[in-house]
Amino acid sequence: MLDLGSTSPSNIRLFTERGHRIYSEDLLTASTDPDLVTKDEQGVAVLDSRKFLAENLVYPAAQFDVILCWNLPDYLDEGLVKPVVGRLWSVLKPGGMLLAFFHTRDAGPDSPCHRFHIVGPDILEMQKIELRREARRGTGSNAISDGFQLQRVFNNRHIENLFRDFASIKFFLARDNIREVLVVR
Repeated sequence: MLDLGSTSPSNIRLFTERGHRIYSEDLLTASTDPDLVTKDEQGVAVLDSRKFLAENLVYPAAQFDVILCWNLPDYLDEGLVKPVVGRLWSVLKPGGMLLAFFHTRDAGPDSPCHRFHIVGPDILEMQKIELRREARRGTGSNAISDGFQLQRVFNNRHIENLFRDFASIKFFLARDNIREVLVVR
């Protein structure tokens, strides 16, 4: 199992007590590395997706049965979303499942990014993510204030296109302006 959210000790304990091997990567914090910033042909600052993938999600093909993507695509820099989803497809076993959450249009631009703790069979506890000062990209007033900013709100068609290489996709409407999306490779 691969957990792509901020580390949740309770989730790690839950899965390891059930005999699962769990790997965890906080891709949002990793995406704030100032060494990833480069300039495109027009001189605009962008994140280097090749360098990002060379340093993150480095696993053999078809290693994972389950990936917990949480709300990563909504908060990840635009230039990293498609490359990361492509890498997730490659590290997920055929028939493996990926769970992702997407904000609905009603969420609003100031929707905080959360860490998710599994509390029961159908209950998640949400905890707002506060960035550590050393993890913030930039300096001075341009730095990320106290958490990750919602980058976009995907509609169903965009989500289907994002996961177009996967075998199936199912949408579930959840509470708190969130859609749960279950994808099978």
